[in-house]
Amino acid sequence: MTDKRIIENSKVLVTGGAGFIGSNLVDRLLEQGNQVVCLDNFATGKRENLELALQNKDFTLIEGDIRNFEDCVKAVKGCDYVLHQAALGSVPRSIKDPMTSTDVNIGGFVKMLFAAKEEGVKRFVYAASSSTYGDSTIMPKVEHIIGNPLSPYAITKYANEIYAQNFTDTYGIETVGLRYFNVFGRRQDPNGAYAAVIPKFVMQLMAHESPVINGDGKFSRDFTYVENVIQANQLAAIVSYDKILEVGVGSKSVFNVAYGDRTDLNQLFNILKENLSKFDSEILNVDVIHGENRVGDIPHSLANIDKGRSILGYDPEYDIRLGLSEACKWYWENLK
Repeated sequence: MTDKRIIENSKVLVTGGAGFIGSNLVDRLLEQGNQVVCLDNFATGKRENLELALQNKDFTLIEGDIRNFEDCVKAVKGCDYVLHQAALGSVPRSIKDPMTSTDVNIGGFVKMLFAAKEEGVKRFVYAASSSTYGDSTIMPKVEHIIGNPLSPYAITKYANEIYAQNFTDTYGIETVGLRYFNVFGRRQDPNGAYAAVIPKFVMQLMAHESPVINGDGKFSRDFTYVENVIQANQLAAIVSYDKILEVGVGSKSVFNVAYGDRTDLNQLFNILKENLSKFDSEILNVDVIHGENRVGDIPHSLANIDKGRSILGYDPEYDIRLGLSEACKWYWENLK
């Protein structure tokens, strides 16, 4: 049974709140009666993701940039919690343009963290990444054992963890990092050069086009439905920090956020076909194309979520099949 502890009667800043994960957090927090502030520069976020929120009197949109300290200070004013989702995602994007990824993901992160510290927020919860595990071959992934990062993006997300821990040790601000594993779900952008695999495949299948799988399709991921991520963020914000500190040395305030199971890309393709064929039987006739492996990709990713279960009370409800069923229905109804 899911732990029902939630953020209520609070003022919460969601950075990157117009993005895929951020906007889902914004909507849920508003449903629960909170005041919510969104800081977004719309580099990757979309105004339509805030359509519901903008109709709510308890919602404030600040169009600004986490690289601008004044914007960070303005956004965090009076907030109890910060859920920091703003970042430039994508391994390939960071390889093509490491300077911008570093500027946003490290420079912007530190400015936002410092602004939160100065304002005296209760807790700073931030989106970390499974890319931090790098070339570590240990499976499943446990928080205190990582390898060498394989991309500039992975380096930036690991640097976030180091900065957050340093700010906790130096200034006393409570920080919690959530290492997301391949999050998917409603509002994830299917367009653009750096679209994630699930929405990209969904749109291609709905158009009766053959998706390209990098390599033989045996690479696997711990795909994580967005509802599980919403649950983890709320628990990370409100669990006793003393409980987190009891964990001991090594990534003590960082937690894997996943389902704890892995699916290879061939399996993923077949589950998507199965779900989408309920709306259009012709999709069953679409085949996949196999291409070259992608630079910077790790072969397999699987999370151990025991630490999150025991410390946060994290109990993910959505496995890959249930999550994809919900996501495919949303894409068909909204983007077909």
